[in-house]
Amino acid sequence: MPRSVNHVASRARRKRILKLTRGYFGARKNVWTVAKNTWEKGLTYAYRDRRTKKRNFRALWIQRINAAARIEGISYSKLMGALAKAGIEINRKVLADLAMNNPQAFKAIVEKVK
Repeated sequence: MPRSVNHVASRARRKRILKLTRGYFGARKNVWTVAKNTWEKGLTYAYRDRRTKKRNFRALWIQRINAAARIEGISYSKLMGALAKAGIEINRKVLADLAMNNPQAFKAIVEKVK
């Protein structure tokens, strides 16, 4: 009896991944094994970089807060320590946004903790 192979399912599986690799360079877009490896590697990069993005944004917020705080005559570390001591619970994302878009509000916060 001849061997029965589900060509429809296997071709659909390959087409799905080849569709995801459209736009890649050279064999990465149309050679099955290369495309599959590239796609899998891309998933690992995506997982890693979702975490790296959080790290990068936190560093950016700290730089913005530090720059605005130094204009007000206080360093970042002293400001964050004073905020904690004063019991003001405001996260770095919001503080950086205030420093960039609403300097008067940021100045008021600094004056409150000084």
